[in-house]
Amino acid sequence: MAKSILITGCSSGLGEDAARTLAARGWRVFATCRNGRDVARLESEGLESFALDVADPESIAEGMAEVLRRTGGTLDALFNNAGYGLPGAMEDVPPAALREIFETNVFGLHDLTRRAVAVMRAQGGYGRIVQHSSALGRVPIRWRGAYTASKHAVEGLTDTLRLELRGTGIHVSTLNTGPVSSKFRVNSIPGFEKWIDWETSAIADLYRDQLLRHLYETTGKAPFQLEPPAVTAKLIHALEAPRPRARYFITTATWIVEIARRILPQRVFDWMVAKA
Repeated sequence: MAKSILITGCSSGLGEDAARTLAARGWRVFATCRNGRDVARLESEGLESFALDVADPESIAEGMAEVLRRTGGTLDALFNNAGYGLPGAMEDVPPAALREIFETNVFGLHDLTRRAVAVMRAQGGYGRIVQHSSALGRVPIRWRGAYTASKHAVEGLTDTLRLELRGTGIHVSTLNTGPVSSKFRVNSIPGFEKWIDWETSAIADLYRDQLLRHLYETTGKAPFQLEPPAVTAKLIHALEAPRPRARYFITTATWIVEIARRILPQRVFDWMVAKA
């Protein structure tokens, strides 16, 4: 029987590429999305898909139940890919906005992960869990504090889970992705417009000069930017290697900031990141 994997956030970009590539490799892929139109499109293209909104606990429960119904009660792998960003200076991010992004990026991911672990324990203690984090799960950057905070939380949850599942046969890996082509920037605009009252901010001029230009204008590739298949290649190793790595750094930029974080004094590192 084909191994099964549940993937969240498959409407475009990294999730969609992972779903298509794994299906072509013989995996039984459950490619989930929030939007029914995206579900219908993926189904019309031959993928198994259904709606799953990781910000909705009821949808998470129904989604896992649907997977188990289709597989007869088993699940070999989970790839928590869904997530979004909220640009804005931390002093301008209201608490409600932080709660909202954590609902998707952290609480929904944790809920789905717990359910997957229970299934994997019940089937004899085997399975793979892969969390899609970011370079910003390891280091901060200006204007991305809400997203950075959520990914730091994912890092803490995942590292602890990996230790607790050591020796069970359930392997846990993290993908720390740097600049990769996707709709991430465009998808972050609605949240920015909903929550960030930048025009009344004490740093409104900085918004005009820095953030708005990068947020709304289409620019060329970022330094070291890769395409989604580069992420999928690391995902495949995490899913199929006999000894998957605990962490995968993806893109040269991610390696650079990770090495700098480890060797530079904090003051020097802060200066470097502030200039980035």
